[in-house]
Amino acid sequence: MKVLFFAYIRDYTGTKEVYVEYHKNLRSLLLKLCEMYGPKFRNKVFAGDDLSDEIIILVNGRNIVHLQGLDSLLSPEDEISIFPVVAGG
Repeated sequence: MKVLFFAYIRDYTGTKEVYVEYHKNLRSLLLKLCEMYGPKFRNKVFAGDDLSDEIIILVNGRNIVHLQGLDSLLSPEDEISIFPVVAGG
């Protein structure tokens, strides 16, 4: 599975993309990424057991709010993109 990191999320991961083993759902994948990248990454991605409101996640270009959120099912060839929420003026 290919995971892409954008903007300041790259500061927490030290990379713009990574390939990881297949995970059945998004929650499982994110927990694995938290193991890999530590508490700073986890604190940006999760708010307790829920997805942080500071993060947008796309699976194959579709926002997970239009899928099943953290319970979205994944396939081995999926591409997951993780963005911080940005505000402009």
